[in-house]
Formats: sequence, C-alpha cells, structure tokens
Amino acid sequence: MIGLLIGLSVFLSVHSVRIFAPSWRAARIADWGENGWKRGFSVLSIAGFLLLLWGYGQARLAPVLLWTPPPAMRPVAALLMLLAFVLLVAAYVPGNGIKARLGHPMVLAIKLWALAHLLVNGRLHAVVLFGSFMVWAALSFRAARRREPPSRAPSALWRTLLAVLIGGVAWAVFALVLHRRWIGVAPF
Repeated sequence: MIGLLIGLSVFLSVHSVRIFAPSWRAARIADWGENGWKRGFSVLSIAGFLLLLWGYGQARLAPVLLWTPPPAMRPVAALLMLLAFVLLVAAYVPGNGIKARLGHPMVLAIKLWALAHLLVNGRLHAVVLFGSFMVWAALSFRAARRREPPSRAPSALWRTLLAVLIGGVAWAVFALVLHRRWIGVAPF
C-alpha cells in the first residue's frame, strides 16, 4: 500500500500544481522554459504513475475488504464508463458540442471513471486509488472552470456524433476485451 500512496502522491501532486500553485508553476516555466517544465512534469508524472501501478498491484495481493458492493452497481458502473469514454474522446475531437458546453470533458471523464470504479470496488486499495482521483478531478474541474469558463464556441453536430461514436466503440472494445487482458478483471 505504501507504493500506491507514494505513487498517488507524486502523480496527483504534479497534476495539482496548476490548481494550487499557478504562480509557482508560471515562475518555473519562466525559469526553466516551456520544454524544461514539460520534461520535468513528464518525468515525475511517469514515475508517479508507474509507482502507483506497481503499488496497486502489490496491494491487490493482500486486499482489505471494506464492504461488498451490490451486484446492481455493475450496470450502473458500465453506463458511467460509457459516458466517461465519450467525454474523454470529446476532449480531443475539435469543434464538438460536448466540449463546447462542458469546457473540460477529460476531467469529467476522470471523475466518472473514479465514481464508476468506487461503486463496484469495496477493497481498501481501490477506494484509495479511485477516491483520490475523484477528489482530484473535482478540484481540477472547479479550478479549470474558474480559469477558463466554457467558450460556447460554435460546434458541429457531426463532430459531436463522431465523439459519441468513437467513445462508444472504444468503451465496447475496452470493456469487452482489453479490461480483462490489461487489468485482469472482466467487467461483464
């Protein structure tokens, strides 16, 4: 569990600098240059992410059960994950209505991902991982909306439908095939 906690601390701290210390971030960018900042950010992010993956894997070997989630939460989690995939894709499809209305769909996708996994996981390591990401996503979304409110820029319906289609297909492939292969758990 220690590896998970350290990895989470590093990964989420690096990703929280813009939320909690924007002037410090701006000063580092001014000192180190944009590329220097990105290199440091990337190295710490990757190190934190790898450590949290390792720590999560280690914690799975000796799980501590906090509660047994009701089976009825599985379809709810699946629906939330479908929405999360659509939001994630919408963050990258330019000119779609989802991004225009929400402004920061990727952070909302992370929040839904975390919530969905909290609904179906009652083990301590899962609650720590997904609960941490859910709190971070809520704080990040709030800070991002203050920093850059949604623009209400014009959007094209076909781009919105494209984001929904790609997100739906990606969700199906991940849920039906990749989740079991990569994570070791079959959602269905």
